[in-house]
Amino acid sequence: MLNEIYHSLDPVAFTIGPLAVRWYGLAYLAAFLLGGLLVGKISRHWKLGLSADDIMTVVVGIALGAVIGGRLGYCLFYGDGYYLAHPLKILATYEGGMSFHGGLVGAIIGGCIAARPVHVSALTFCDLGVIVTPIGLFFGRLANFVNGELWGKPTDLPWGVVFEADGVARHPSQLYEALLEGVVMFVVLYSLSRKLPPRPQGTFTGLFLLLYGVFRILIEFVRVPDARLGYLFGPITMGQVLSLPLVIIGALILYWAHKTQRPQVGHTYMVTAGVDRELPHEPADDIDVPPVAGPASRPEDSPKAPDASAAEKPSHRRRGQP
Repeated sequence: MLNEIYHSLDPVAFTIGPLAVRWYGLAYLAAFLLGGLLVGKISRHWKLGLSADDIMTVVVGIALGAVIGGRLGYCLFYGDGYYLAHPLKILATYEGGMSFHGGLVGAIIGGCIAARPVHVSALTFCDLGVIVTPIGLFFGRLANFVNGELWGKPTDLPWGVVFEADGVARHPSQLYEALLEGVVMFVVLYSLSRKLPPRPQGTFTGLFLLLYGVFRILIEFVRVPDARLGYLFGPITMGQVLSLPLVIIGALILYWAHKTQRPQVGHTYMVTAGVDRELPHEPADDIDVPPVAGPASRPEDSPKAPDASAAEKPSHRRRGQP
């Protein structure tokens, strides 16, 4: 049944004159739109005080960083020297070729750059971003399935799909990834985000990296490696090599988040009467507050004025004497 569904799908969603709009591009668009809306909903639930302009600014930075980083990451990790010999082919995005690991790095860099001018906390927005990232992974893997790319190894299971003209049924590994990296990760991360007060900074980022790394390493065992690279050594692929550091980094971030217990904040400053002020690192406990006389105050309780005659008495100390 799944095989019949695949062969009934067209990678082109619709055409406008000579322009062909593909499902892959619509997947990116839907991911960023839905992700931005959900980030706004979670930020309101966490009471972060982020405006729609704040969120839009950072989401645009993340989107640009993800696209640029995804393409450059593919050319670097999977190009095997091809793009160094043909640098103009780097711009040929219509030929396909995006790397999640490169897109992740690009999204972090783009988000941090965009967050700085609007004083949005980069650490908190990373946590917000990874909660909704599985939405993009889900749509992206479905688009991979429609395009007939990144398929799995041969299988005799009933849900095997024939992707090539050789007639061999293969694992629909794109759908495995859509389920684990998309549905399962989103359910876990979004469920945790409902708790108030929100979990400390870094919790969601660390958990996302850890889960993605584990799921990607497992799925790579039933997925055909990139045609240019093949297996690096034994059954190990480039995707597994790039995912192992994510598991380690994710575990370290989770430990750091548990250790430091930094609260989630929307901005790196407070706005009072239109004036930007840096957030204090420590509570201001050393501010002197003048005492207020209560209704039962008596005149004798008030501090006495200094004796003028005492102030006029000359001092018999010599200069320099303590």
